Amino acid sequence: MKYETIITLRENAIGIITFNRPEQLNAISIKLREELTEAFQTMSNDDQIKAIILTGNEKAFAAGADIKEMQSKSYMDMYLHDNASKLQTVLKNCRKPIIAAVSGYALGGGCELAMMCDFILAAENAKFGQPEVSIGALPGWGGTQRLTGLIGKSKAMDMCLTGRMMDAREAEYSGLVSRVFPVEGFLDKVIEIATPIASNSVPVNQMIKECINQSLETNLQSGLLFEHRQFQAVFATEDQKEGMSAFVEKRKPAWKNY
Repeated sequence: MKYETIITLRENAIGIITFNRPEQLNAISIKLREELTEAFQTMSNDDQIKAIILTGNEKAFAAGADIKEMQSKSYMDMYLHDNASKLQTVLKNCRKPIIAAVSGYALGGGCELAMMCDFILAAENAKFGQPEVSIGALPGWGGTQRLTGLIGKSKAMDMCLTGRMMDAREAEYSGLVSRVFPVEGFLDKVIEIATPIASNSVPVNQMIKECINQSLETNLQSGLLFEHRQFQAVFATEDQKEGMSAFVEKRKPAWKNY
């Protein structure tokens, strides 16, 4: 499908969505949000795609919202035409693993969008930040909520109240980013990491996502019970039988995704 603000392609079982507003540092416009929502929904429904990568270019993942477009909006404009919530819902409901591949700036909505993904891989030049305070606003797309859960209250307050940027290494040490790689060959490295994920059993990937996401929504005891029930449920799948047989027989499993 042809889009104006993003580029989509499939690399074997991996769907790749790339922001395509380079002159605006991939600023997130209304049109981009609409196209991103549609692309994620399409990839979610495509059985040939087993994992998804969201990325930008070397200079910017996404340097925030399109402020020129947003500047004159009223409260009712923002309330009645809230396509940002639609995108969050599509990402939340996507059962496939989603990797944010961040090179360059991930600021404001760009940082928030990266945090909506299942995990973040960063190039060495990545910069993360929630600078909304500097323009008389606050993070409104999960920045005060997800960031606090990932890096803790003190650092989240620091980031949101000062508007400062966090480099890739600090982001890794703080728990925002999973791993950091050189800029050169970065996307190839992300695809390399996504490839074994995309070759896993589909229902097992989904169960793992559900368990980890559940840990963010509940207390430890309830989360442990949920995890244990999912572990028991795995034994109702054909893939559990195949995976353990392959291990015993010292061969590669042939998943049935059932």
